[in-house]
Amino acid sequence: MSIRATNQADVIPLRPLPAVAPALPREPLWRDLVGEVLRRERQAQGRTLKDVAEAARISMPYLSEVERGLKEASSEVLAAAAQALGLNLADILALAGERLVSLAAARSRPRSLGSSAAGGHRSVRSTGPAGSVGAMRPSGPMDGVLLAA
Repeated sequence: MSIRATNQADVIPLRPLPAVAPALPREPLWRDLVGEVLRRERQAQGRTLKDVAEAARISMPYLSEVERGLKEASSEVLAAAAQALGLNLADILALAGERLVSLAAARSRPRSLGSSAAGGHRSVRSTGPAGSVGAMRPSGPMDGVLLAA
């Protein structure tokens, strides 16, 4: 008998393999969430990628990659993009944080029909006197929660 023949024994499991639980959607990456917020805010303002990239002094291809979650942008780049959109870095991070919380909540509870909490989006842009951007007030699943970055 050859060595090869002796190494080819039948394997009989001692106990049945456990059923595999259905996989949850993957944990979202921070760069995906931030990119989603930047794109949503830009589109809500009706602005082009070129317009925002020029105002932020970022190359248009790089900003596009950030919006699509392909690049992890530095805080300087994010602050420049936020400012070009009339927002600040805290606004971008707060919206990304809200989205992360809503996605985490959707992952931890059973799905029910008609539930829209996981997909909710809101813009932080609000105008006060003389058209200035007003303070952001909590009005979502994170009422009163402060995120530290």
